[in-house]
Amino acid sequence: MASCISSAPHLAAICPWEGAADMYRDLSHHGGILCDFIKNWYDMQVRTVQYGLGKRGPKSRVTGKPVCGDIELSDAELLENRENFAQSALKHTMDDSYWRARMPDWSKVTVPIFSSANWGGQGLHPRGNFEGFTRAASKEKWLEVHGIEHWTHFYTDYGRELQLKFFDYFLHGKKNGWNRQPKVLLNIRHPGEKFVKRSEDEWPLKKTRWTRFYLQTDAATLSTKPPLQSGKISYKGFSEGATFMLPPQTNDLEITGPIAVKLFLSSSTTDADVFAVLRVFTPDLQEVVFQGALDPHTPIGQGWLRASHRKLDSLSKPYRPYHTHDEKQPLKPNQQVELDIEIIPTSIVVPAGYRLALSLRGKDYVYPGPAGVLSNMKYPMTGCGPFTHTDSKDRPARIFDGVNTIHISPKKAPYILLPVIPKS
Repeated sequence: MASCISSAPHLAAICPWEGAADMYRDLSHHGGILCDFIKNWYDMQVRTVQYGLGKRGPKSRVTGKPVCGDIELSDAELLENRENFAQSALKHTMDDSYWRARMPDWSKVTVPIFSSANWGGQGLHPRGNFEGFTRAASKEKWLEVHGIEHWTHFYTDYGRELQLKFFDYFLHGKKNGWNRQPKVLLNIRHPGEKFVKRSEDEWPLKKTRWTRFYLQTDAATLSTKPPLQSGKISYKGFSEGATFMLPPQTNDLEITGPIAVKLFLSSSTTDADVFAVLRVFTPDLQEVVFQGALDPHTPIGQGWLRASHRKLDSLSKPYRPYHTHDEKQPLKPNQQVELDIEIIPTSIVVPAGYRLALSLRGKDYVYPGPAGVLSNMKYPMTGCGPFTHTDSKDRPARIFDGVNTIHISPKKAPYILLPVIPKS
């Protein structure tokens, strides 16, 4: 309880603001699929400021001095001094000792925590914030979730004041009322870049009505009722796949929390990649997207899974599948397997008249409008920011461009599990 929190100075407290916690699952391999971000990030944001560039590197706008040190090393020496992270990620395809050495032991994280996530940072940051908040051993921990760009809330008064209040309370012992800070502070998303603050006591929210929306064979729809007939929907691996859509909402519908997708899938080859995208459409079927942490056209929610990585860990929950990524289980061509796909936690209030949809694709989501551009990103962003999955060594066409088939039947009914939040 808040009244039990001591304001006596602590030796340490941490504020992971749009952080990451698992270098394999959050950064290098989404659902077992290699992410392009590592190689592009290293090329654009690590190599360009490496220590040893000296005068060849950028200068500080504040001091006018080289930010990469006074020493100048040759290109060969610079190369020798840095790890080829992209090559390591391509080599270590499973969650092996390489990645586990870089994974926190949550049982040892006991200091006060203020974890701040961004709904729109799906390719890197929010998963770690939610995992850290729920799994860390600390008894003094808080969660805050916001939207828009990666930097806005951090540098403006909204974030600065929260951070300062948290650190002042725990590191300086100031009695500033942090003990009355809500355990969970959410900025609930609405279309039009509108966010409404709401305080909660826990995560996921206790009042959640976990609701299954079943995939239907007729016209690719979603329904709260399981399918009455059996059917199949097939698509090529490197395609936009299939989209399942709810009818227009009669009332506003809030979705806030973690999401899971259950599929029964087969492939004409020995593997398949599934890109699951939660989407919202206006009454005239224009897609609702948001300014994400980086990409200006970010969809409501995204998740990924390589079928051969489908083995579940004991950490799994119905609403948050957790995969071991320690064993490859190749598919037998045209034989069904059961898949549980994690979609990164999200929040959206779907207005009356709007439609909620689930797209199951064989490649990255692509926003049909103009691409976003940032100077420190290697390529224009088309909906996923820099978190794309296009490496031909990881996704050879002979395996991943086969024919994928979603199997639907009354006994094996695929669904998306959504965290529906009732009106208070």
